[in-house]
Amino acid sequence: MTTEIASPPERLSVRGVELEVLRRGAGRPVLLLHGMQHVDPRARFVELLARRALVIAPSHPGFGHSERPADFETVYDLVHLYLDLIDALPYEKVALVGLSFGGWLAAEVAVKCGHRLDRLVLVDAFGIKVGDRETPDILDVFNTSPAEVQRRSWHDPARWRPDFEAMADEEIVVRAREWEALCLYGWHPYMYNPRLTRWLRRITVPTLVLWGASDGIVKPAYGRAYSALIPGSRFQLVEDAGHHPEIEQPEAFVDHLAGFL
Repeated sequence: MTTEIASPPERLSVRGVELEVLRRGAGRPVLLLHGMQHVDPRARFVELLARRALVIAPSHPGFGHSERPADFETVYDLVHLYLDLIDALPYEKVALVGLSFGGWLAAEVAVKCGHRLDRLVLVDAFGIKVGDRETPDILDVFNTSPAEVQRRSWHDPARWRPDFEAMADEEIVVRAREWEALCLYGWHPYMYNPRLTRWLRRITVPTLVLWGASDGIVKPAYGRAYSALIPGSRFQLVEDAGHHPEIEQPEAFVDHLAGFL
């Protein structure tokens, strides 16, 4: 399908769960699973990627303006929701891109339904345990000072850290809801599935693991270990970027994606 789609976020019902969905562009369908915040429609990388593909970016239940059903409490719920969403999309196959927390979801989906995917891209993804039980792999963003979280999130925090004083009240409320939902889904065990490491070998689609070279939330060594567990995957760094290369280096980020896709 190549119909041009350029609109504000819309609503999509997936087996009774109402999702906010951003659609932009035309051509090859790319399902984009966001990280710790929903995808901002104004983001530069969305505009650039939409010039090369059809971007479909749902907001997870509890994020953006997607309501969270009372019985949605685990990553398991999110993964099965996105399996249903992929089944509902009118495409034989999609490219699946996951950012940060959404990278964890994307990896879980790819383990379960590779036959509906033609490419997988994991960007600074959570989801596995690499070190021993006493060594944290992922910064605990809930029990670390906000200033330190921001310092470790960005290559250039002075430029990119959010300015809460400039945000509208509604935007601050949305961010607070997202933080609460992220904690609910990812708190215990913290941001990983202890069984996922074993099953990443089931991913058979071509896979790119893309990482911000300055990521202090989950370091590039973790990304290399992630990539090594997925047969035939490719690992690449985005220079001058932290945990959000799509924000700090949107042109380089989209060039990496477009070249792979």
